[in-house]
Amino acid sequence: MIEVPEQELHLGDLEADETYRVAVLPSPTTSETNTIDDDPQPEQASQTPPVEEGEQRTVEIEDIGDQGDGITRVERGFVVIVPDTKQSERVTIEITDVRENVAFAEVVDRVSYYE
Repeated sequence: MIEVPEQELHLGDLEADETYRVAVLPSPTTSETNTIDDDPQPEQASQTPPVEEGEQRTVEIEDIGDQGDGITRVERGFVVIVPDTKQSERVTIEITDVRENVAFAEVVDRVSYYE
């Protein structure tokens, strides 16, 4: 149960003795706010995909998606979808398309685990 300040009741948005649903959200303290406002770059950097079109990487296929394509993850858990691969297979891929939260790649070479 949360007590609503009387001033809110006078504004007409809330009525006494009524039931309301509320969400309790964290808010940064004053010191956290200053830290975030002083350096907004790390937030922007985390939103930039960690791969670029044309880039090649050797990866292990971690999972198979609903459509049968291989899925691997690179930095920060960024998902790369690789068609025509099997789970646990090691492949060298070339990134063909990069989107905000996922990239697509093609197999360039199938790599032995002993290499």
